[in-house]
Amino acid sequence: MSASVDVSSLSIGILGGSGPQGGGLAIRFAAAGHKVIIGSRSAERGAEAAAKLSASSRVIEGTDNASAAEQADIVIIAVPWEGHGELLASLRKELAGKVVIDCVNPLGFDKGGAYPLPVAEGSAAQQAAALLPDSTVTAAFHHVSAVLLADESIAEVDTDILVLGDDRPATDLVQALAERIPGMRGIYAGKLRNAGQVEAFTANLISMNRRYKAHAGIRVTDVPRAG
Repeated sequence: MSASVDVSSLSIGILGGSGPQGGGLAIRFAAAGHKVIIGSRSAERGAEAAAKLSASSRVIEGTDNASAAEQADIVIIAVPWEGHGELLASLRKELAGKVVIDCVNPLGFDKGGAYPLPVAEGSAAQQAAALLPDSTVTAAFHHVSAVLLADESIAEVDTDILVLGDDRPATDLVQALAERIPGMRGIYAGKLRNAGQVEAFTANLISMNRRYKAHAGIRVTDVPRAG
């Protein structure tokens, strides 16, 4: 069970940490006591973004994507879909041997709202696995609101995190990592081949949020917390 995995000492790299989702995760993981290194296109941009996210109670480091990937124990991919494949292909060496968490949602937007984009490999996570054969790729954090993550007046982020992957120790680790953020629970949701519908469901959540002026997440019923 994920509760038995000690992840408290892991350093976390977040590629795309200058964006809303990556920045929000950086704030929460740093507040939980993790060393957080955010990556950006340049070291200067990364350092600037990190300075904006740091506070008296936490320190977040910033650098370029390659350095963040190399330095961190575990790496979260939170970049825009448009640059996903190109970035990961360039970081195969730096990400080798690491657990990679892909939280990218390939979505398009038109006057009808958000909709899922087709991905040749099946999903963003499967594309990551194809481009990073020397890494252990998982998928998680697709459905958590960037607005809630960034709002530090909210003590607990009330949501379940669906975790997918083909390696059981890696998915256990990611579940445990999710539970470092108060209110979150990591839920195993299947093999990486099932990531496509999880990514696509974000479009439905966006529609819900627009209709109800909310920041909807997911709770899975009848699954007990790990003890």
